[in-house]
Amino acid sequence: MNTELIRKSFRERFGHAGELFFSPGRINLIGEHTDYNGGFVFPGAVDKGICAEILPNGTQKIRIQALDITDEPAYAEFGLEESDKPSMHWACYIFGVCREMIKRGVNVQGFDAVFAGDVPLGAGMSSSAALESTFAFAINNLFGAGRIDSFELAKVGQATEHNYCGVNCGIMDQFASVFGKEGCLIRLDCRSLEYEYFPFDPKGYRMVLINSCVKHMLGNEYNERRASCENVVAHIAAKHSGVETLRDADYSMLQEVKAEVSATDFSRAKYVLDEKERVLAVCDALKVGDYELVGKKMYETHWGLSRDYTVSCDELDFLVEVAQQCGVTGSRVMGGGFGGCTINMVRESLYDSFVSKATREFSLKFGHQPFVYDIVIGAGSRKL
Repeated sequence: MNTELIRKSFRERFGHAGELFFSPGRINLIGEHTDYNGGFVFPGAVDKGICAEILPNGTQKIRIQALDITDEPAYAEFGLEESDKPSMHWACYIFGVCREMIKRGVNVQGFDAVFAGDVPLGAGMSSSAALESTFAFAINNLFGAGRIDSFELAKVGQATEHNYCGVNCGIMDQFASVFGKEGCLIRLDCRSLEYEYFPFDPKGYRMVLINSCVKHMLGNEYNERRASCENVVAHIAAKHSGVETLRDADYSMLQEVKAEVSATDFSRAKYVLDEKERVLAVCDALKVGDYELVGKKMYETHWGLSRDYTVSCDELDFLVEVAQQCGVTGSRVMGGGFGGCTINMVRESLYDSFVSKATREFSLKFGHQPFVYDIVIGAGSRKL
């Protein structure tokens, strides 16, 4: 992360210097749309994220410059009361974090900030969670004496999405951003929030993201899928006590309610049960270094997301098909869907030919060049 532009912009706008804070975006090896269903996920923080320079300004007003925003005004000022919610979508994330920290007893005061990032926006790498985590970590440091623990900081970001941004998301993205550890993936139980670090260094393979440059804006589509899962759970719970999420259900329970729910809801719930099993299989495979099995499960996840959960798109399906043609070990859409990146586990000997073929054929078919990002697993939220 090059911080010089941030520092220069901060001095030019506000006339002084602040402190730098950073939180990363994330990848997720497997376990998509399982977090809000009480299941397991397998994310890791990356070396790309959001960096902000911040300094208290002695007022009750937030003043923020966003260096990467092009589709809305890139400067915002707002107060700290509930009625002060800004009109710009990007500013709502920061406003929401402020409000959620206030709800937790932090005496948030006005501050000046400039932020920028190198995590691609809308690519499925959770730039929004990185933004939330950066400001939650900074506010905790500047106004809360660090007393809000890391678990609660992740929940602040999640609550911001729920209460101020209209996305009823799970905890994975914010958790990975806050808890990331260099060279490790995290197996997170989204029900208990128990977690375990798994060293991730697949010798002979490279991890690469290919960004379709189809920008996704999650909202109604995400919430509809969550509602589908909750509807199926309600029908199962009427027959089986103790079923609170799809984590508690099995295939026989799902079959019992097939006639009571829509075909769409049934397919979405089936995907979640399938994915629950795949995540556990990948855990076992990683323990013995069976990356070929990991790759097989990645492909299964993609086609489940495409056909059962219907959150893929033509561009992403095309990239996964090219990966299969090239003999790539594993490939799938990553993130909430409807655009963004595929994550690919590629043997080093195939890397150059795969990237060349994918970018060339994608450009010919869709008329624009996809972006390619090599993945480095990095650390979580921190003061620079």
